[in-house]
Amino acid sequence: MTSTKRKKLKAKGWKFGNVQEFLDLSDEQMVFIEMKLALGRSLKEHRQRKGVSQAALARLINSSQSRVAKMETGDASVSIDLLIKSLLALGASRKELARSIEQPKRRAAV
Repeated sequence: MTSTKRKKLKAKGWKFGNVQEFLDLSDEQMVFIEMKLALGRSLKEHRQRKGVSQAALARLINSSQSRVAKMETGDASVSIDLLIKSLLALGASRKELARSIEQPKRRAAV
């Protein structure tokens, strides 16, 4: 967004901030969410790199394709342990898991 547009919106009463402020999340909650999203991205990257479809991964972990899609997009109903188990099922190492959660990508300000 251009600074001119931002100034116009602020003049009309719009407020700007980040997701953490908007949802009133603690630092711990933000780290947890960022880790979960990072694991989901890592799962998708590993799956695609191995040439495995969502349906094939679902069969491998005794789940459904729609569940795998939710895992990859960071759906709130997905547990971190399921993400980790799925990454391990795809052959991810402990080091790869650690790297995927070390520096999660930051979300843009709202």
